[in-house]
This record gives sequence, structure tokens and C-alpha cells, in this order.
Amino acid sequence: MTMTTTLATAPRSQPLTRQRSDDFAALPAALRSEWIKARTLRSTPGLLAAVVVIGVLLSWILATFVKTDPDTQLPFTIGQTFVFSTWLTMVLAIVMGTLSITSEVQHGTLATAVTTQPARWVIVVAKAVVGSGLGLAMGALGMAAGFGGAVLGGLEAGDTSGSLATAGWGLLLTALAPMLGLGLGMIIRHSAGAITGVLVWALVIENLVKGFAPSNFTRLMPFSAAAGLLGIKTAGDSAETMAAALSRVQDAALFSSYIVLALAIGTALLYRTDAT
Repeated sequence: MTMTTTLATAPRSQPLTRQRSDDFAALPAALRSEWIKARTLRSTPGLLAAVVVIGVLLSWILATFVKTDPDTQLPFTIGQTFVFSTWLTMVLAIVMGTLSITSEVQHGTLATAVTTQPARWVIVVAKAVVGSGLGLAMGALGMAAGFGGAVLGGLEAGDTSGSLATAGWGLLLTALAPMLGLGLGMIIRHSAGAITGVLVWALVIENLVKGFAPSNFTRLMPFSAAAGLLGIKTAGDSAETMAAALSRVQDAALFSSYIVLALAIGTALLYRTDAT
């Protein structure tokens, strides 16, 4: 007797490919992951506390020891001083955004994140969204602290008609700032180097440039745009630079263009280099 055995041929498996829809579907998980990282970083509560301390102390010192605006010779008011610390809050928010990526590079956890989520733009978007939210919180805390310091110092309320608009522009600035830090962090990829570069540029270089460069040029620098958004004067500003200042809408567009450029370059480098 002849026995015939028929073997069923298994269907050929299709190659696994990642679809763009899979990347978008991974965004919620990436956001949760970045939120957990931000909460557990020791630098996050430290920066939030620094914002509050700076806000209270700066307004209180101006109210107690300075008392009058050196430009107008008029007494400082709450309507002026509550936003003064926001420029420094913005710098700290940039530092926070920088640390969100450089700390992962230095501790080797970015390699794990990239292995888990090969679409690196998803990681960038998640870090940008979480950083922006924390920057918004920093801005609100800083302004509230500045208001409290001014009240403690006994300042009068003054003209508060434009305070709401100023607060809104300030919150926009601190929400955007971490994204600039994220882009710089992806470019430099080292915490000390990136943070030192931000601080030296913001506190020293721009003020030096304002001393000899024409106002039409210096008004295009990133931290000049930040000060313009707040309507405040920085150390290197003069009557000429203030007269040539852009509008707040123009300053917002200019500051945002620096963010887009930094993120574009940083993301391209993140794709082209190893995650280690």
C-alpha cells in the first residue's frame, strides 16, 4: 500500500515595517515616559525652587533698596517689577530643556530610548511638549513670586492696565524657552558645555555686542528678542537700542525662528549620530 503525505506549505511571513501611523501612536507613551523622567530628575524641583526664590528676592530688593527706576526716576511699582525675574526664569527654562537631553546622553539612557522608539522625532516632540509645560509652570511661579516680593517690599500697585498682556507674553516666552534648550542640547550633547554656552551668551556676549554693534543688528539677537517680549531693559540696552526695538509680535516670531532652527539642526544630528 502506498501512502502519500501532503505537507501544507506555511505562508511566507511578510517583512515587518514600521508605519508612520505607528510612530504617531507611540506619542502618548513617549509623553508619559518623558513626564516620568522630568518628575524624577533632581534638577527639576531645584529649578522650580530657584525660580521662586529669584522672583521674591529680586522684587523685594528693588522695593527695599533701589526703590526708583534709574531711567525714569519714578518709584518702582508692582505693575513693573512682577515680571522682572521672568528673563532669568527664561534662562533657567532653557537650562532645563538642555538637561532633558544632555543628561540622557551622558548617563547612556538615550540609547535605550532610541532602541525602544526608533523614530527619533517622537522622542524630540515628547521632550519638547513636556519641557514646554514645565517652562509654562516656571513662568507662572516666577511671576507669582515676583508679585509676592513686590507686595512684601511695600510697593504701590501702579499702572496695571498692561500687566495681563505682559504676563501672557512672559508665559509664552518661558513655554518656548525649553525647546530652544532642547535644540541646543541635541547639538552640543554635553550638559556643562551647553549650559555654559547659554549663560555666557545670555549674560555676557549679547551685552558686549550691544556696546559696539548697530541697534538694527543687536535687536535681532535671541535674548534681545526675549527682553522685548517682556518689555524690559537689560544691562547692555541703551536709549538707541530701545528705540530700535521690534514689536512684541516680531520678537515672538524672531525667538521662535531661533527655536525652529535649533530643533531642526539638533534633530538632524540626532538622526545622524549614535545615541551613546
